Amino acid sequence: MTAETVTTQTTAADPAAEATDTGPVTASLSPSRAADFKTCPLLYRFRSIDRLPERPSAEQARGTLVHAVLERLFDLPAEERTPATAASLVAPEWSRLLAEQPELAELFPAEDAAGAAEFLDSARDLLDGYFRVEDPRRLEPAERESLVSAVVDDRLLIRGYIDRLDVSPDGALRVVDYKTGGAPREAFEARALFQLKFYALVLWRTRGVVPAVLRLLYLKDAEVCDYRPDADELVRFERTVVALWRAIEQATAARDFRPKPSRLCDWCNYQAHCPAFGGTPPPFPEPLAADPSSPAPPARVTRRAAGATPPAQPVGPGPAGTPHGPASSGDGPGAPPESAGAAAPAR
Repeated sequence: MTAETVTTQTTAADPAAEATDTGPVTASLSPSRAADFKTCPLLYRFRSIDRLPERPSAEQARGTLVHAVLERLFDLPAEERTPATAASLVAPEWSRLLAEQPELAELFPAEDAAGAAEFLDSARDLLDGYFRVEDPRRLEPAERESLVSAVVDDRLLIRGYIDRLDVSPDGALRVVDYKTGGAPREAFEARALFQLKFYALVLWRTRGVVPAVLRLLYLKDAEVCDYRPDADELVRFERTVVALWRAIEQATAARDFRPKPSRLCDWCNYQAHCPAFGGTPPPFPEPLAADPSSPAPPARVTRRAAGATPPAQPVGPGPAGTPHGPASSGDGPGAPPESAGAAAPAR
């Protein structure tokens, strides 16, 4: 896998092209929650229905910090987007995150100054990896941290946040996702691409264009993984997403979410509640409390741009009479670093 730098231009999205008559949307699904169900149905239940709290990990906080720095970097004039500038943004961005999410301070108590310093240095190392695969001075992203959504199967809203969308002069789209973990082995690459195919499907359905390239940037290993989807593949992928949601609906109606033990269990925060580890799940929430399309409580590390206002969330009846709430867009805490349970354990 090799790096390939392409100069892009800023292109405003046509609101008319993105507007769709969604009709009666009854549920929503994000790539992270879909990946949870694929990885382990019981994990999906714990996060999305029981909403068991999770504390953010240092790995997730580091990923959020690096994303924030890259977001801020592209706010600067092209000539100022240098490794030194990125490194200088780490400390102030971390201070901002601590102010917005005070629970992050629990990661490094006041007496652990050395641990906090090491954490910030590790974020700078990941940014160095970014500059080894791209030159941001040659890029002008069309969109960053952009919420995209589309309705499939006439009633299911699929959505998520795209780290970066590049548009070439000829209108070709490139979806870019930053990964702060290591590059997965080939056996896990399809899982890593699941999220980007999700976004590609949304863009195709809302803008009528199949993205030319889906790009994963693995900052730890300074590697690039490019994938080129086509319309036929996205049709098949849409069927997969719809089938996945129907399986979630069936599991919700039957209150039957079974564990699926794997190597990913090593990173799971819910072992005390999991039958595979001798635990007992909590009682299944009553319909008004359950929301199979929503994430766990606000312990997760958010990845919104600084000062951004959360978009309005649609509200309506959900499956099995449950209320509908917002789907998570980013990786949830407790999963392997930066994976939401969708990639290799090494990440």
